[in-house]
Amino acid sequence: MNLNLTARTAVVTGASRGIGLATVRTLTDEGVRVVGAARTVTPELKETGAHAVAADLSTAEGVAALMDAALAELGGIDLLVNNVGGGDAATVGFLDVDDTEWAGAFDINVLSTVRATRAALPSLIERRGAIVNVSSILGLMPGGFPVAISAAKAALTALGKSLAEEFGPLGVRVNTISPGLVRTSVYKDPNGQVAQWAAASGMSLDEFTQRMVTDQNITMGRGTEPEEVAALIAFLLSEKAGNITGVDYVIDGGTVKTV
Repeated sequence: MNLNLTARTAVVTGASRGIGLATVRTLTDEGVRVVGAARTVTPELKETGAHAVAADLSTAEGVAALMDAALAELGGIDLLVNNVGGGDAATVGFLDVDDTEWAGAFDINVLSTVRATRAALPSLIERRGAIVNVSSILGLMPGGFPVAISAAKAALTALGKSLAEEFGPLGVRVNTISPGLVRTSVYKDPNGQVAQWAAASGMSLDEFTQRMVTDQNITMGRGTEPEEVAALIAFLLSEKAGNITGVDYVIDGGTVKTV
């Protein structure tokens, strides 16, 4: 399908790896001029041909630096992908989460999107552009996961709905994507966190990853590939999805079972 995105401009946050990197690659392949931002600019991001910006998007200063650089490089913004998220919050039990962890979760998952969107909106309104926010199924089924991240993802999903309602009449579409388990590099790195969990459980990395799929009762029997999420993002940014706004698209292989 030709998405007719050639010569459009885009900003993608959290672009150094995983969903963000796959999105940058997909958009550049479609002919989009992309500014990709991450705390650390990886060789993989540089190789995409996108204009890479190193910035800490958990801070107001980092987002401002990114958006200033993007507007200078692109001359205006047609498309915005708020993908940066996650963070260091890892505590599951509510009583064990301190204020610093709560603040960190909301800074990187919610306020980064608030700040980037606020800076991009004048250009997006002028160009009748589109936004995709990358949330998570953790906002839909938070039990058993880090409570601060789950709450932040739920807030991000709600934010997308509010933005869609307010700015739709001005021609800006806003949609959200909520992935489940995505097979990013963290699930493949033999020295990464998941590999360490696997070793502690007496399993190989592949065995442990498959156990995660089983434990999450993923209908399709596998995690989602970053490229599959990126393809959905590109579609929602395109005029092929020109009358779709305010929707949260779950892409999780059937993890969420509710209607």
